[in-house]
Amino acid sequence: MAKVVVGLSGGVDSSVAAWLLKEQGHEVIGLFMRNWHDTTGTLEGDCPWHDDHLFAELVAKRLDIPFHMVDLSKEYKERVVEYMFAEYQSGRTPNPDVLCNREIKFDAFLKEALNLGADAVATGHYCRKSERIVDGEKVYSLLAGADTNKDQSYFLCQLTQEQLKYALFPIGELTKPEVRKIAEDQRLATAKRKDSQGICFVGKVDLPIFLQQKLAARKGNIHEILPTWAKYDRYLADNSLEGMARPYSYTVRDGKKIGEHNGAHFYTIGQRKGLGIGGRKESLFIIGTDVETNTIYVGQGDNHPGLYRRALKIEVSEQHWIEPLEKLSIGETRRFKVRIRYRQPLQDATMHMCNEGVYIVFDTPQRGIAAGQFAVWYDDENRVVGSGVISA
Repeated sequence: MAKVVVGLSGGVDSSVAAWLLKEQGHEVIGLFMRNWHDTTGTLEGDCPWHDDHLFAELVAKRLDIPFHMVDLSKEYKERVVEYMFAEYQSGRTPNPDVLCNREIKFDAFLKEALNLGADAVATGHYCRKSERIVDGEKVYSLLAGADTNKDQSYFLCQLTQEQLKYALFPIGELTKPEVRKIAEDQRLATAKRKDSQGICFVGKVDLPIFLQQKLAARKGNIHEILPTWAKYDRYLADNSLEGMARPYSYTVRDGKKIGEHNGAHFYTIGQRKGLGIGGRKESLFIIGTDVETNTIYVGQGDNHPGLYRRALKIEVSEQHWIEPLEKLSIGETRRFKVRIRYRQPLQDATMHMCNEGVYIVFDTPQRGIAAGQFAVWYDDENRVVGSGVISA
């Protein structure tokens, strides 16, 4: 049996993960991370982490396991929050939860766990791990969770072989109702506690207010682009990889001003809420942002052509292959199932590896492709092969 440090978050999933490991005979240690101190923009009270810490400690007492707390707020601010600010400032849409797993839970936290003498670290993620031997070396695979409604493999898409080596996902074979049932049967304090929402370790936030810690509000114009915009036909006529992946480029001359906003960097492609413009037959959606001119472009209706693109591009430096042996060679193409956001159903696509980066061409045009988000590719319904930050 192994010595396992469990990241007790104060939620039901990590609580049941700890119970399962103890039932299996492992030496289990609970470790709570405090990663954020500032409450600017939070919507869950003044100090949400206090409640999380209390529930985590109650679970540790119930399970009769050692309990520790580690403050990783410096690392979290430098590696996750500053990255968020920089991405939004440049007009991109980051995914802090993916970075949190790569940089904090399975790096900074892993190091703390190893300092406690751990053989492995465990979390309450709904995903699984497998291993096999290739040329005498152990290779680890990241698999989707058994509960398709809760699968969190998307958020772990940037993990490395070294990180997976130490990772355990005890609840990966369970469904959420089964996890709740175990927690109730074992009388764990978190049994009926609601799942956390919002930014990892920060919670639910009013994003513009949160971002205004670093990014100043600035009045700008909202321009509406009609679905009959002539240039859409020109974009669709270009069937080259670069052409299919090229984002639509609008100017203020392409549409009519219909309102104002407080900063283009507060908005993302596909967003509907927060515009404050009513009286339309159909909802308005963000179809383009320009942080240089501080302009946002909108289109009316969920089927507006500006919401959909056929392909995306990932730069060479932004590709990550969980299993390096799976990496495509220049000129190679391969079919994958891809998602560009959490909970999106897997989409059929073809990947093209080129000198300048990788292009993913979808069988069906995709809604709301946003630079800065992660595209994750699977070789079937279960195994994550790789991921990358969408550059265009």
